[in-house]
Amino acid sequence: MDDDYYSLNSILAENHKLSCSFTLDVEGLGYLEGGTENNIHQHSKVELPFWLAQTLSLNEFTTFPLPPPYSNRVKAALNASAQSVKLSNLVGGNGWWYRWGRRIADVLDDEPQADLLNTLLKAFINRLPALQDLSAHHASADHTLPESSTSTTETFRDGMEGDERELFAIGQESGKMTRNWYDSNGSRKGGR
Repeated sequence: MDDDYYSLNSILAENHKLSCSFTLDVEGLGYLEGGTENNIHQHSKVELPFWLAQTLSLNEFTTFPLPPPYSNRVKAALNASAQSVKLSNLVGGNGWWYRWGRRIADVLDDEPQADLLNTLLKAFINRLPALQDLSAHHASADHTLPESSTSTTETFRDGMEGDERELFAIGQESGKMTRNWYDSNGSRKGGR
């Protein structure tokens, strides 16, 4: 994902800390633990920003467990009912669940990487129809009336993460443009 290097959305997606365990003793970096010790000892656990955890893990200085937003519990919830999971809450308010997952997958070994990427893909595929329906509904809705719906689709909308919100806005705009085109063609045919 080097093509996302200057992307603000990618920077925000990576704005997380990971609980890392050091695989060896490291001299002179004890301040990372927040203590008075000069060195970090093997098996010490330290909260590190993702950019540092990624570099250290790729160079085999640290390991980290899969973060809670990608745990088996979340995977089970997504398998049960993907639309009911509030992805935005899993990675901090209005976060970027798919993007951060892709970045974490870049650091993982083959089998966990494939498992995480499969989870991301399945979640996206299972949530996309609801996203498309909701954006089409909002594109055709009369927004002059107050919306007081607490339906599952509105709950789904509240739980959309960053990429889904972008797709929702694109779908909504596309629906409006299609409706305007259809209305303009209908008025021309009716006037002849």
